[in-house]
Amino acid sequence: MPDLDLDTRLRAAAFERVRSLCEVHDHLTAQQLGEGFYVDGQRYPLVNPRRGIFKPAQMRFLLSVNTVFPKSGNRVWYDDQREVHRQIFDGDEMVDYAFMGENPDAADNRWLREAFENNMPIIYFLGIAPGRYQAILPAFIGGWDAAGRRARIAFGLPGHGTLAPPETEVERRYALRAVKQRLHQASFREAVIGAYRGRCALSGLPEPMLLDAAHIIEDRDERFGQPVVRNGIPLSKIHHAAFDAHLIGIDPDYRLHVSERLLAQNDGPVLEAIKGLDGGLLRLPNRTQDCPDRDRLALRFERFKAAA
Repeated sequence: MPDLDLDTRLRAAAFERVRSLCEVHDHLTAQQLGEGFYVDGQRYPLVNPRRGIFKPAQMRFLLSVNTVFPKSGNRVWYDDQREVHRQIFDGDEMVDYAFMGENPDAADNRWLREAFENNMPIIYFLGIAPGRYQAILPAFIGGWDAAGRRARIAFGLPGHGTLAPPETEVERRYALRAVKQRLHQASFREAVIGAYRGRCALSGLPEPMLLDAAHIIEDRDERFGQPVVRNGIPLSKIHHAAFDAHLIGIDPDYRLHVSERLLAQNDGPVLEAIKGLDGGLLRLPNRTQDCPDRDRLALRFERFKAAA
């Protein structure tokens, strides 16, 4: 039987590796997950690329589970592929995770049960696009149903330095709200930046790691703030800041406007590049249905003019 002390060391190293990746990346790719993590010079996997339930042979308990995001037109093999996002956004405190196959006593499903019985912290890699994942940790197996051939995944408290599952309804709702917010941001960013082929819609900067998905209308606006592609524009960090500060405006005809405040300043090439946008046109996505919504732009442009 694997050593429990080794299990603890490996689990801590895996969590640290995933946290460090998440500090740099908004989402994790299948390639990044495949690189695994190292302890004492030895490499250990984070996932099994062919199975959703994973326990390294050297560990006593389950390390991770994942839910893939199916490619368009591909078969959806498990109900959780279809339901998990809905469950999170509908406010379910736990989400369903289908067993591997029909036999509850198969090794993969026993790992789920053992993690449930021992309150073992795990990593949940939730698919947000084909080959791309949001890492949720700690997560826990919060239920195990042999008859229904499913487990239930509960979310841990983020940023609390504890690997214990939430104990109260208030803690569970707080954990769910944090997961929902991260999933919203990741899904929205992925959709918007993907629609524009990974380029800033103002400068054409082609590095997705330097881009944000800027809301035209902020998400707290119940009428217009929905996380849809037509309410988003991919902008570099500096252009996003200028857009949010109403120093750059975009009218309903996709024409760019730079505030008089910036146009009157002279302070080097970065500022000159921003000033040079004045009168230009927004770079649009390939698909017409992904173009920024003109009604939302009109509302936002009125705010730009009012801030002048």
